[in-house]
Amino acid sequence: MSSGDRSAAAERRSAQRVRVSREDLEGYYPTSDDAGRPDGADVVQHDLTDPTQPDPTQPGPGQRWSTWRSVAKGQRGPEPLPDWVVTRDAAIDTELGILKTGKEADAFLIERAVPAGTDSTPDLTLDQAATRCLLVAKRYRSLEHGQFHRGSEYTEGRTVRRTRDQRAMEDRKSAWGRAVSATQWADAEFIALRTAWEAGAPVPYPVQIDGTEVLMEFVGTEETDDLGRTQPIAAPRLTRVRPSDDLLESYWEQLTYGMSVLARLGFAHGDLSPYNILADGERLVIIDLPQVVDLAANPFSSDVLLRDCRTVCDWFTARGLDVDADALFADLLAQAF
Repeated sequence: MSSGDRSAAAERRSAQRVRVSREDLEGYYPTSDDAGRPDGADVVQHDLTDPTQPDPTQPGPGQRWSTWRSVAKGQRGPEPLPDWVVTRDAAIDTELGILKTGKEADAFLIERAVPAGTDSTPDLTLDQAATRCLLVAKRYRSLEHGQFHRGSEYTEGRTVRRTRDQRAMEDRKSAWGRAVSATQWADAEFIALRTAWEAGAPVPYPVQIDGTEVLMEFVGTEETDDLGRTQPIAAPRLTRVRPSDDLLESYWEQLTYGMSVLARLGFAHGDLSPYNILADGERLVIIDLPQVVDLAANPFSSDVLLRDCRTVCDWFTARGLDVDADALFADLLAQAF
């Protein structure tokens, strides 16, 4: 092939790459010149005469368009949606920082907000439609970069919907098997959160799942300083608080209720401890559910549930509350079966 032919071929390949849009790769994303977007919102046009000024209606560094519309309905949280959940296509996700690092996943704080100057949807006023919320993005690592301890103990008895995926999970040497296994933990946590939240358990609301990323409710508060700056404050883990006697009893009642809801659903948390329980003021919130254990199908389920009971009872006993791990274990088993 002559140099001229090679040059022409390179130009054709370049033209083909140009025709592949971001929408082809990632799904629909609104742009500033979209007149008929799915949410009916018209974005205020940015003045491009001053190139030094960033466009507030377009994602910048550390930002992306809201992924709410890009995932299937089954990958979103249960209905009815809480009124604080932002579902607008015009919303932008801004990464505010990391909340927690772990062996299997890292948790990031995300602000999902509709930029100032964006009109409301036709059927909702701005007061009725949520325009800003804080979320936690829990992003699971691949098997090569994660440290999944006691994995078989948790996953024994689990199945996936497609037999091809089930076979792939059993073959960790294949690329597909590693990919399926990596998403398995995110899927398990999202399903557990959906099921538990619908049943009334004190868990964060699961907003959506996209691959290995689970977006869920941020549990905490926001404080404003003297200069008017708002700072998110995550709820502390139970291990860091020193509740009064009355609040300690309330915490115990809330925790045993949450464990009872899971047991009636046929689940044990699997890794329950004061480090996986948030103390949001006077309420407790149970977190980190990727390793939920099926009490009927998993042969290790009794050992796992007893370990959960002993771990949490040890914490309450050390703070002066008279609780019995064996009695709690027996009660949860009775509710499960």
